[in-house]
Amino acid sequence: MAKRWTHSEEIFYVNQLQKLYISENKTISAISSILKISPSAVYDRLIRLKIPTAPEKKAHYLNKRSDVIIPRRRSEALAEFFGIMLGDGKLSHFQIAVTLGNKEATYAAYVAGLFYKLFGVSPKIITSVKKGYRVVYLGSTEISTWLIAEGLVYNKVAAQVDAPHWILDKKQYMKRFIRGFFDTDGSIYKLKHGTQLSFTNYSAPLLMSLQWSLRRLGYRVSEISGHRFYLTKIDGIKRFFKEIQPHNQRHIKRFNLFVNL
Repeated sequence: MAKRWTHSEEIFYVNQLQKLYISENKTISAISSILKISPSAVYDRLIRLKIPTAPEKKAHYLNKRSDVIIPRRRSEALAEFFGIMLGDGKLSHFQIAVTLGNKEATYAAYVAGLFYKLFGVSPKIITSVKKGYRVVYLGSTEISTWLIAEGLVYNKVAAQVDAPHWILDKKQYMKRFIRGFFDTDGSIYKLKHGTQLSFTNYSAPLLMSLQWSLRRLGYRVSEISGHRFYLTKIDGIKRFFKEIQPHNQRHIKRFNLFVNL
């Protein structure tokens, strides 16, 4: 539930958004950059404060941009992007966003580079002032609509989303998809007698596809329990980091610390 505002706070936010959104006719994306909050948070405030949205009055209405590129063929990079989106990504009707931790600046830059490689434009990276987490986002309804047609959804858990079928048809696509997912939503941690990788997700079809893909690639992973499964064998973990090649430095540092290679 959203925090209850005081009367003075509500007046402040009303005046602030009326000035930016109505008087200065700035877009939600532009206001997001000014206030250092996500575009969805700006939109929620407009609705909460009963300020009528008027996207048709904004420049680049519907985020139809002449500079974006829609991928014309499937690729390993696109498979990795889908893994990232189904991990820590969020899709709305007007933007694509990936939320990362406060110690993932290097990986945020890597994700931004992947956006550019696929869509021909550079996304923005916003850092939360209070918590330090990073959001890589790109506003484009054209890309968002295309991603929906390719299998992504607005609410991954409610829709019980699965990996796109084309990713499961080719091992190289599987590897890059697993990399993207593990980099954003996987974990590695120390056990009393060893090390373990964990794959967690609340969409059962997606979790089963990840498990199936790893097994098809020859990894011995556990059964699914409590919305997660594990890779525990040390030889499998070493092979995973050599073959899948995670790019998130947080995982790489922990791997080097725990496995001591």
